[in-house]
Amino acid sequence: MDKITLHDKTFRRYISNAEIEKAIDVVASRLNQDYAQSTDEDPVILLCTLNGAVIFAAELLKRLTFPLVLKACKLSSYEGTNSTGVVKTDIPLPAHLEGRRVLIVEDIVDTGNTIVAMKEQLRERKVKDARVCTLLLKKEVYKKDVKLDYVAMEVPNRFIVGFGLDYDELGRNIKDIYVLDD
Repeated sequence: MDKITLHDKTFRRYISNAEIEKAIDVVASRLNQDYAQSTDEDPVILLCTLNGAVIFAAELLKRLTFPLVLKACKLSSYEGTNSTGVVKTDIPLPAHLEGRRVLIVEDIVDTGNTIVAMKEQLRERKVKDARVCTLLLKKEVYKKDVKLDYVAMEVPNRFIVGFGLDYDELGRNIKDIYVLDD
């Protein structure tokens, strides 16, 4: 479909599923190299941020070859099509992270408020290493000092849905990524 309607808004296709899959292949290859020394005794904690990163995390997991443990949390700052600027915690970070290596898996980073909050919470929990892997980055909006270690794709500062991203909870299950049609 070239266009879709969710609630009161129309979106047009922006990134095909094939392009998304290729970008995930590249990121997974880098992760497999960087975490090749991971062991069953010291697996990486892959921390999926709910709900948006579920599809990206699932696709990434299929490609990762190193020992890892999957955990989830839910922090958000969006309502409708805009960031509120306030990070809300619906499901807190898991316990027992001290001394562990954590890979945060995000669907999209724009303002970076959620990433900054997560990294601060991980620092307080004394993790050994915390890295960030995001499917999408709105580079022109992201002005934080927190390093994004793995970025699959960069997108402009437009509202997008699909491949886990939603508009008021709809659109996450769409395999391509769509942009708000002005």
